[in-house]
Formats: sequence, structure tokens, C-alpha cells
Amino acid sequence: MGVYTFVCRSSGGDWSAKQLSGDLEASASSTYGLQRELVQAVLAVDSSGGVQSSFSMVSPSSAVFQVIIGGGGGAFIGGGAPSGGASAGSGGGAPAAEAPLEEEKKEEKEESDDDMGFSLFD
Repeated sequence: MGVYTFVCRSSGGDWSAKQLSGDLEASASSTYGLQRELVQAVLAVDSSGGVQSSFSMVSPSSAVFQVIIGGGGGAFIGGGAPSGGASAGSGGGAPAAEAPLEEEKKEEKEESDDDMGFSLFD
């Protein structure tokens, strides 16, 4: 598992980022473009597994961006989660997310007119 952390800064409307401990750099006209450039730069160096990323604004002109390679599965784009929590939660988080979805489906069926044995127009 590789963790790549970048410090991002805005200057004159353009965003630039430099790896905290390394030599990867990128720049773009938006934070979204910068995130895409950084993920591509990391994948060029390390493509050994799934990609997770986290973008967190620190101030209006600075941010921290983290790319995690091989941390346990598919792509995750979000912000605000600590790096340890993102990879630790990915193993047990999926079954818990599926269970409430099944409960919601069951509740919808219970509330339909057909399940109550009568209709509004009978």
C-alpha cells in the first residue's frame, strides 16, 4: 500500500501541488483538475492496486490531497476522513451499508396499498 500526500496551493487562480516527501508535482486551473492530474501522476509511479483519494480544504487558497494505492478496493473520492480510517473502514463498511438498503426496500413494500389488503378506490 502506498500513501502519497500533497500540499496544494492556489495562486492567481491556478492550483499547484507538491508531494510532501517526494518529487511528484502537478498544476491545473481547478481543484478538480488538480486532483485528476495528481492521481494520474501517482498511477504512473505505482499502479499496484485500487485507488482511494481524499481532498481537504485547509483555507480558501490551500488544501491537502492524499492518494492511497492498494488500500482495499475500489475508488473513493471524498474528504475529511483520516487516512487510517479510510482504509480500516473499507473492509467492514460494505455489508453495513447494504443492510439499511434492504430494510428500506422492505419498508416501502409494507406501506404500499396492495400489502394492506385494500385500495383507496374499492
